[in-house]
Amino acid sequence: NGAGKTTTIKMLCTLLEPTSGTARVAGFDIVREPARVRASLGTVLSGERSLYWKLTGRENLDYFAALYDVEPSTAHRRIDDLLTRFELTDKASELVERYSTGMRQRLSIARALLANPPVLLLDEPTAGLDPQSARNLRDVVRKLRDEGHTVLLTTHYMAEADELSDRIAIIDHGRVIALDTPTALKEHIQQLHSVEVEIDRAPDGILDELHSLPLVRGVECVQSSNGHETWTIRVLTENSRQTLDALLDLLRAEGERVLNLRVAEPTLEDVFIALTGKSLRD
Repeated sequence: NGAGKTTTIKMLCTLLEPTSGTARVAGFDIVREPARVRASLGTVLSGERSLYWKLTGRENLDYFAALYDVEPSTAHRRIDDLLTRFELTDKASELVERYSTGMRQRLSIARALLANPPVLLLDEPTAGLDPQSARNLRDVVRKLRDEGHTVLLTTHYMAEADELSDRIAIIDHGRVIALDTPTALKEHIQQLHSVEVEIDRAPDGILDELHSLPLVRGVECVQSSNGHETWTIRVLTENSRQTLDALLDLLRAEGERVLNLRVAEPTLEDVFIALTGKSLRD
């Protein structure tokens, strides 16, 4: 959060002018050729209200097709296709204010595709969606990629990035600190292991001591989201046995009860922690 993902998207779609540097979309410079950039992409920004809630789904698409100067006969056919693709045909005549969050997000992406742009910018498209809606949206993104669209998607869900991406850029404080395939990024820290311990109360004072242990590259603590009062400590380390022994000694000294533990190969989230030195929640 706050790394610069949305700002980058807004510069790429010409809503913000960069203070330095250059960028091209579909070969066009975002500062010198903004009109050609906008004609080459569709954009869905995080948290934007890009639809008219007092219009139906179909009326929204009709209106935006006219704004995009899509020829009427082409627009009618394309709108039908998009409503079918995004499973909105049955709801096309309902007011958008009655749509669920997931339906509005699907309609927003349909709106961005009306002019059939080669490039699609999606800013945290699954944020705030329930698990099923998020899964459906990821399926849509995969299909768009397979059809030849270039999709630039921002997310702070590492599993989502791993699942969808051909290449991943990790941004921290406005700078790209890593850019590669998911596999290559994980191989970058292949010598590291993730040690995870679940306990039944907040680990006061332990985390700072873990950070100071030799061979430890990152530490985070996450409270359970399953309704139970438990915490999971994750330590990224070059020596899992040594770190696990030290962690268990610290927990015993604090009187903590260990509910579960495991040692795993590094994930994309571990890559993020190793490169930035902080958890995704910071």
